[in-house]
Amino acid sequence: MIEEIAIQPRESFKAKAEKTIRRNIYRWHRILGLLALVPTIFWTASGVMHPFMSHWFKTTIAHEFYKAEPVAPADVTLQLGPVLTQNKITEFKNFRLIKFQGNAWYQVKGVDDKLRYFNTASGAELPDGDRKYAEHMARYMLGEPKSKIISSTLLTEFTDQYKYVNRFLPVWKISFDDDRKMDIYVETGQSRFATFNDSGRKAFIWIFGTFHNWGFMDMITNNTIRIAVMVTFLSLIILSAVAGVVVYGLMWKKFKTGRSGNQRGILRKYHRSIGIWCSLFTFTFAFSGAYHAVQKLDPDQRQKYVYDPVIKTEEIAQASIVDLKGVTNIGLIKWGENIFWQTVRKDWETDKTVVDYTDIRDGKKLEGGNIRFAKYLARKFAAQEERNAESCCDLMEAQISSPISDAEVEKASMVTSFAGEYGFVNKRLPVVKLAYDTPDHTTYYIETTTSRLSTKVEDRNRREGFSFAFLHKYSGLDFLGKNARDGVMTAAAASVLIVSVLGLLVFLKIK
Repeated sequence: MIEEIAIQPRESFKAKAEKTIRRNIYRWHRILGLLALVPTIFWTASGVMHPFMSHWFKTTIAHEFYKAEPVAPADVTLQLGPVLTQNKITEFKNFRLIKFQGNAWYQVKGVDDKLRYFNTASGAELPDGDRKYAEHMARYMLGEPKSKIISSTLLTEFTDQYKYVNRFLPVWKISFDDDRKMDIYVETGQSRFATFNDSGRKAFIWIFGTFHNWGFMDMITNNTIRIAVMVTFLSLIILSAVAGVVVYGLMWKKFKTGRSGNQRGILRKYHRSIGIWCSLFTFTFAFSGAYHAVQKLDPDQRQKYVYDPVIKTEEIAQASIVDLKGVTNIGLIKWGENIFWQTVRKDWETDKTVVDYTDIRDGKKLEGGNIRFAKYLARKFAAQEERNAESCCDLMEAQISSPISDAEVEKASMVTSFAGEYGFVNKRLPVVKLAYDTPDHTTYYIETTTSRLSTKVEDRNRREGFSFAFLHKYSGLDFLGKNARDGVMTAAAASVLIVSVLGLLVFLKIK
């Protein structure tokens, strides 16, 4: 008898709680849904537009890859040292060889990071050379050599139209006077095409930035508050979606249903199916979006991780340039007390990209130089991050101890295409991948031709990347092809949008 009395209150509480949930869950679902309706409409409407603007109805240009004209050995009459001396340049950061307008040029990066151009035959400087080369590249991309240019602007910061996702800086923005109001962005420092925007794409970038990334909040507050507000609304959407799954899936029998065969019962049946699917779609989009947004609280500062020490002209004054046959890019690497010619070429037997390092003093190649230099840069960048320094060039050799200093490199390889965790969003190729044996499985991707960090990936980045790729961008459906995958994703977002709009209309009608 005593035992029976002890158990009874526990059962009564459980029954009471279940009754409360059953009585209120639908109302909670409606309240949460109404609070999140407008943000949901903003996010899904701009999300539905993305595949249409990014590739389904994307405007095209003649070339989306800049094919640099190779510089032949016969094009170089004067060596680099004498040309620098002739132009009274006593120190610089690097150089390249480029060819345009029928001439070969030394492209020299000064201590002030500005690019100057000197004829390889006469040593004469090309006035306003960087702008002229940028316009040459832009006209090539557009496929219209005589097209009228209305403005040429050197960008050293990202803008509302040239966003951080494009990665490259500095770039030239070349604006054309044509029907499309085309802007071409090129990076002259590596002869790379960055992106292009026509009038339609400019409008889409504004819409997506304003309504999907909530860029309008940047005008009134900072990044932290913007993300906090976004995550708050996304949390409401997640709760609403969970409540929807509970209502339409797990507790449907607890609610009153229409009679079999009448119109109201049929509508309720479809209402339930639509509710379950839309709740699931909403949950995947909102959860992955919130997870992605939270990561943005830690600013992406990869742009500051670059190694560009100053080289004195006297150090290379007597050096003769290496054989340029088959070379697609060339530069100088100052590595400790040594200076190397760094050359990029294609191996004709394997068709692989090969980056070689040749000592300017004795002409000997450094065995495994590209991997070794990448490891050196990784240690530099890790030490820079550890000390929160603005430049790794300011760190002495004794200061480059870091969390990866004692870690083993499990895998070191050249990456020449985007795949897996190193996706197209990183933009830079080729890069060296260095996977370290650390608790977080730290992996560095280093672009050795610019001595830059392309990206650093740890387990937390992989988890978030997996979430965003599979729950937000539906990458798990890649086997269907890009169009089919984006079609399913768009249909899912559109269903949430339609239900949200209908819900808002019903709410307004009731009011």
